[in-house]
Amino acid sequence: MPERLWQQRFARFVEDRRFSRTIIGLILVNAAVLGMETSPTLVAQYGPLLRTIDQAILAIFVVELALRIAAFRGRFFQDPWSLFDTAIVAIALVPANEAFSVLRALRVLRVLRLISAFPQLRKVLEGLVAAIPGLGSIGAVLAIFQYVFAVMAAKLFGQQYPELFGDLFVSLFTLFQIMTLDGWSEIVRRIDTTHPYAGVFFVSYILLSTFTVLNLLIAVMVNTIGGRAPDSDSDVTLEIRPYRRTVQTASIRSELKELNRKLDLILAQNKQQQVSITIPRDRK
Repeated sequence: MPERLWQQRFARFVEDRRFSRTIIGLILVNAAVLGMETSPTLVAQYGPLLRTIDQAILAIFVVELALRIAAFRGRFFQDPWSLFDTAIVAIALVPANEAFSVLRALRVLRVLRLISAFPQLRKVLEGLVAAIPGLGSIGAVLAIFQYVFAVMAAKLFGQQYPELFGDLFVSLFTLFQIMTLDGWSEIVRRIDTTHPYAGVFFVSYILLSTFTVLNLLIAVMVNTIGGRAPDSDSDVTLEIRPYRRTVQTASIRSELKELNRKLDLILAQNKQQQVSITIPRDRK
């Protein structure tokens, strides 16, 4: 019982709005500090202070995770977002020596904790993960289009313009640049001087790749994220994390047990009163 009482106190503390807002504020401060560390001038003037603030915020994040683990025990590791937060903080704890110098840059991943702090941002990321199968199919269609047009462009324009379509890989890169609409008109006008019908080829490619396939990617994303949005007030329970639901369920069960006990006492008292009272017969 004492252990469960402490566990409930920890759960109420870490789920309190003030605690959550404090953590969000620290994430924003940490993001600002990491951005300031990219300035040589600021590092020269305030380098020790910035490192101290960064280490202090990291220590607070570690304490926060420890409190959540103490409050929810095994249920903490059943929540994907809790594992997401743990992985980000764990990366920051790895010493960034010469062998792990890239980890210095990965410290900025702590800003991603803002996603787990806001339900709406979690919806977007969950929708992105759910859309991966559809995105993979459309990506395969786009890859087929790219390959077909790259081979055709290499055959048609490779001899006159080897720097643009000399082989398959160069042709793929040029077509990818055209797909992004970056300087495509200059490329097409240049080729059109020697190949009068090149415009038809490239316009057809842009219509298929940029305006059709890429818009299909956007449509899949919008449809997936829109399908996961709550339609009614009953769906708001989906925003509650599993361990929070468990704590609420336990408190409801304890209240129901208390109500049943009081109801049994009332029924027992009514039975005693019925036994002591004699019902008179009806007088004619």
